[in-house]
Amino acid sequence: MQIGDKVPDLLGYDENGNEVRLSQLGDKKLVLYFYPKDMTSGCTSQACSLRDNYQALQAQGYEVLGVSVDPAQKHRQFIEKNQLPFHLIADVEKTLVQQFGVWGEKKLYGRSYMGTLRTTFIIASDGTVERIITPKEVKTKEHAQQILDK
Repeated sequence: MQIGDKVPDLLGYDENGNEVRLSQLGDKKLVLYFYPKDMTSGCTSQACSLRDNYQALQAQGYEVLGVSVDPAQKHRQFIEKNQLPFHLIADVEKTLVQQFGVWGEKKLYGRSYMGTLRTTFIIASDGTVERIITPKEVKTKEHAQQILDK
């Protein structure tokens, strides 16, 4: 996905197995953030930044939705443990991460593997990609501020 691209209406299924569609958001902009794994330090910092600033994001017309390839059960635990006020898509089939181009090669301790590249897409109310915060740009502890400051 690039800036200006139209996002599919059906995004996937949340932690409770409910269908998540862009059309459900009405006039809100969507912060669709892709992250590697529930319960890890960086992903927890990012989710908590969005949680702590959730009201400010909503006041500016945003809805927040997280996506990882973790299963719904793990998402429910992550939400409960961190008291997240937003939903998480369980992209276990890797459909969304591939559609958005955020499934790619990563390196850790000299070893290469495939995984989710931490990326955030700001999607306008008309369903087009308005802004992309790339893996090199995302600051997990200040992520909400990165969105609000633009």
